[in-house]
Amino acid sequence: MNKKKQERGDFSGISQKFSKSIYDTTKGQLRVEVLKRDLAPLLATEPCLVLDVGAGLGQVNQWFQEKGFTVVHSDLSTEMIEEAERRHKAAGLGHKCKYVAASLTELVNQQPLSQYDIILCHAVLEWLPDTELAIHQLASLLKPGGKLSLMFYNYHAKLFANAIYGNFDYIERGLKVKKTVRLSPENPAVPEQVGCWLEQEGLNVQQKTGVRCFHDYLRDLTHQQRFDELLALEMKYNQMSPYRELGRYQHWLIEKPNCQEE
Repeated sequence: MNKKKQERGDFSGISQKFSKSIYDTTKGQLRVEVLKRDLAPLLATEPCLVLDVGAGLGQVNQWFQEKGFTVVHSDLSTEMIEEAERRHKAAGLGHKCKYVAASLTELVNQQPLSQYDIILCHAVLEWLPDTELAIHQLASLLKPGGKLSLMFYNYHAKLFANAIYGNFDYIERGLKVKKTVRLSPENPAVPEQVGCWLEQEGLNVQQKTGVRCFHDYLRDLTHQQRFDELLALEMKYNQMSPYRELGRYQHWLIEKPNCQEE
């Protein structure tokens, strides 16, 4: 019997490695602190219905559960979902959370189509083959007046970092690797193109933040451990141009207008 090929972005079998690689590092801690600040206005609103796409271990949607929001936690990996559910239950949460093993396409194809007041989509686009389609799908899942928290891997930052590292041949190949690395996304998004696709869907970008604007460019890696100083630096400049554009990830807060023009 043939084993089903895993989709890119399905981290079944490596959930613990994923957690350590992403969250148990200074880069992961920076991401968490930036998201906490950026999402504070949404967390302060009246509790409503939240969809977390590619929710992984559920750290971010846990903040919404703690504030009384109803959450749909979706991910490709049933293993990640089970681990997230255990974490939420250990924290006395999960009673207002629905756990769904589904891709973004499967969420959109559900009938009748559910729409959400808030959608969280963090570090997902870069694992999908068609970024434009994914943005269209997210727009269709968002209620009029709803908010989308979108974080994506920044093509410009990836190119700039590789230039600093001297990986000129890699840049010449269009940032294409010869061998796939499971935890390394291969489809970074060009922010200007993302902005165009959002505009085509009638979505308005309200706030832009760079995530890891300085951290990844430090020549002496021991300085990454000076976390409090580095965090203060990131927080001070990561919404200011040109530093914002250097963020390894971009975090955008987006709104779907209540009334679409005809």
